[in-house]
Amino acid sequence: MSNYKRVLVAIDINAEYKSIIKKALSVCESPDKLSLAYIPMPTVYIQPYLYGMEYNAIDDSGRLKLAREELETIAEVSGISKENVHLRLGDAADEIKEIANEIDAELIVLGTHGRSGIKVLLGSTANAVLHGVKQDVLAVRIHDDS
Repeated sequence: MSNYKRVLVAIDINAEYKSIIKKALSVCESPDKLSLAYIPMPTVYIQPYLYGMEYNAIDDSGRLKLAREELETIAEVSGISKENVHLRLGDAADEIKEIANEIDAELIVLGTHGRSGIKVLLGSTANAVLHGVKQDVLAVRIHDDS
C-alpha cells in the first residue's frame, strides 16, 4: 500500500481507537501529515433519551472542553500535532467529509464494528462517510474482545 501524504483519522474517544490510529500511521507518509478528528453528537440529538433529566442537565460546551482535552492527549501520545486535531459537534459522517475536504485529505481512516443492523458489513458512520467522498476510505475493523 502506498503512503498517503495527508490522512484524516476519525475516532470515537469513548471506544477502541488505538488500532485505528496505528493503521493510519502505517499508511501515512509522516505523523505530522496525519489529522485526528472526533465528532460528538449534540445534546439535542440525545435529549429525548434522557427522560426525567432537566433540559440543560448536559452542557455541550462542557462536553466539548473535556473531549478536546482527551483528544489532544491522544494526539500527543500518538505523535500527532495539536494543530492537526479537529473537534466538532454534529453529524459524524457530514463533519468527517467536511474536515477531509478542508484539509485536502487523500485518505479517511475510521473504525467499524459492523453491528448496526442492515449495515452489517460497515457500520452506519463508515457507510455514510463512504458515500459521496472523493478521498479513499480505509475502514479498520474493530474486534470486540467480549
